[in-house]
Amino acid sequence: MFWDKATGWSYPKPARERQDEQKQLQEETMFFNTTGCQNIGPNELHQKMKSGENFLLLDVRTPQEYAMQAIGGSYLLPLQELGPRIHELPKDKEIVVYCRVGNRSAYACSYLSRMGYKVKNLEGGIISWNISGKVSLATA
Repeated sequence: MFWDKATGWSYPKPARERQDEQKQLQEETMFFNTTGCQNIGPNELHQKMKSGENFLLLDVRTPQEYAMQAIGGSYLLPLQELGPRIHELPKDKEIVVYCRVGNRSAYACSYLSRMGYKVKNLEGGIISWNISGKVSLATA
């Protein structure tokens, strides 16, 4: 609503103005900031794995999700345990983080980046990994 000083009446804001305000609010109140975090696609991750690059593949999902399916060679560290267990992660190698669709891993990447780790987020998580056809490297 906005106030019309000339008439003393209040009117609803135009739809476009409300949408702009909503978008700005969403941007300002996002619960994570992906600064310092790059995305990596499933194909690029597959190439890193095939080439034998030295990196850590970090799964931040729950143990139940991990038991159902995980990308081979990944290390489970649930997001809710990341802070207290951060010392388990190496600072001397790149960490590729994944979750189900990429939200939790983006949050983890942002946090790890602020803590001085070199990290990348698997864009689209294990779902995009499965869709890409690299499932042969995922265990059930």
